[in-house]
Amino acid sequence: MRDIAGQVGDTAILGVSPDKPAKQAKFDTKHGLGFPLLADEDHSVAEAYGVWTEKSMYGKKYMGILRSAFLIDEDGRIAQAWYKVKPAETATNLLAAL
Repeated sequence: MRDIAGQVGDTAILGVSPDKPAKQAKFDTKHGLGFPLLADEDHSVAEAYGVWTEKSMYGKKYMGILRSAFLIDEDGRIAQAWYKVKPAETATNLLAAL
C-alpha cells in the first residue's frame, strides 16, 4: 500500500490490527508505511467487520484476524471487500476497484 499511496487520489489508506501501538510503531518504522496504523486491541473493529475468526495452527485452535481489506465509500459503506487477501494482492485489488 505504501508503494501505491500516490496513485489513489484522495482515498485514505489505514491499517488496523490488534497489535499494541508500540508494536505498530516499530513495524511502521521498519517498513516506512506512510499511512496510519490503528490499534484494535480489543478486536471490536475486527468483530464488527466479521474478520475476528477461529483459526487453527498445528491442530491448535485460537482466535485471530482473517486478513482482509475493505474499500469504504464516501458514505461510510463497504464498496468492496477482499477476504483471505495476500498482502501483495491488496494494492492491485484497490487500484482495480478505484
